[in-house]
Amino acid sequence: MEVILEILKYTVPALIVFLTVLVMLRTWSRNEDKRRKSEFNMHINDDILPVRLQAYERSILLLERISPDSMILRVSRTDYSARQLQQELLNNITSEFEHNIAQQTYLSREAWEKIKAAKNQVINLVNETAKEVKPDASGPTLGKLILERLAELNIPPSQVAINYLKQEVKTLFF
Repeated sequence: MEVILEILKYTVPALIVFLTVLVMLRTWSRNEDKRRKSEFNMHINDDILPVRLQAYERSILLLERISPDSMILRVSRTDYSARQLQQELLNNITSEFEHNIAQQTYLSREAWEKIKAAKNQVINLVNETAKEVKPDASGPTLGKLILERLAELNIPPSQVAINYLKQEVKTLFF
């Protein structure tokens, strides 16, 4: 019996120390993993954030460039017929959109959907307005009518998407 007590006298404290060290090592290991992951995420954010901001900037530029008011000023020529202007506007929208399609990689799904919706609404505005004028009418006549229809809208489609993108960018910092 004395031998058992003598053995317990040495093994119980050793087991307590062993379990304490084991618990401390596990805790330290978990904390170290969390720290490494956090550090890794910070480095990723340092690299990705500028690219994401650039994607938002380029997307806003896309929306500004496909906005009917800026597009008409940029592509309209006095010698265009209404049909030629319509085609030129549609080509411009498609070209701008395709040029910036990769930006969706860095935007939220909702933001990209807003951009696509704005693009489609501008295309519809151009097409619907073009139906209201004779095909042989002058381009400036169509341009003027598109701008009138745009003015009738509460908020232009491009501006709705731009406002959404600006709101989303603010969430990146808060």
